[in-house]
Amino acid sequence: MDQLKAIRYFIKVVDTGSFTKAAKEFGVPPSSLSRRVADLEKSLGATLLKRSTRIVKLTEVGRIYYNDVQQILGQLAQSHETVKSYQTTPMGRLSISCMVGFGDKILMPLLDEFSALYPQIILDVSLSDELSTLGRDDVDIAIRGGYAPNERVLAIKLMDNEFIPVASPSYLKEYGEPTHVLELKDHVGLYYKTPSGPTPWLCKINEQWHDVSAPAIAISNNGPWLAKKACNGEGILMSTRWALESYLGSGELKELKFEHTLAITQNTKMAVYLLYQKQRYLVPKVKAAVDFLVQKLQVINNEGG
Repeated sequence: MDQLKAIRYFIKVVDTGSFTKAAKEFGVPPSSLSRRVADLEKSLGATLLKRSTRIVKLTEVGRIYYNDVQQILGQLAQSHETVKSYQTTPMGRLSISCMVGFGDKILMPLLDEFSALYPQIILDVSLSDELSTLGRDDVDIAIRGGYAPNERVLAIKLMDNEFIPVASPSYLKEYGEPTHVLELKDHVGLYYKTPSGPTPWLCKINEQWHDVSAPAIAISNNGPWLAKKACNGEGILMSTRWALESYLGSGELKELKFEHTLAITQNTKMAVYLLYQKQRYLVPKVKAAVDFLVQKLQVINNEGG
């Protein structure tokens, strides 16, 4: 039995939910593919799939096996590409995952410049605030805000991801400017929504953390829309300094400063990180992108500082 081929068949059946669909993608008869998967189960001494006339589902041990072999095949494919691509021209599809706000405002303009430098690289860019697992999701490079993950990847700090409170001059004129963080509860807030929920307003007073969030008037994962509402005087907004820089520079928004610093988490090591798997750096397209983005983003960071 060609075990590697049988494993590929098994994975495709799980991904498509059908022996027929999997067979069609490989261009083989469904009966042949089904026999290969059955032989795989026999060699393992375990039932990986529950079969019925309408649906195919993983068994409990089948799910464990699926997760393991999927990672192994991913690593094998990466190793093949590394060997084939070593010391060659950067080319091929480059998959990048980036948080939405950072992607819109900072990353996408840089990628236009990158494409001009490396025309043989096909950019495949996904903007999402959902976390991506590099190996599982076939992502070459990820840019994320937060803190360095425990995932087995290299994390390069690109810039701080400090959240600051801002309001428009018109809002402050109408409702007054708070001078103490506890006064924020008497105002109204515009809240950025992450996959885990709206970001709270937190501060540490006398070694104790306090939630000083104002009542919400709007919640969204669309940063520009929230910033627009803040500029219109509709409430106080907590967002990243890099996202608010242009509004602060134009005077449309004013940073609110307090004796006790506001934050959205008790973790003090918030930053924007570029993530990639160590072995992928040997692939020319990945090395070119990592080097380019790190250099460009750290220049931006230094100019902003």
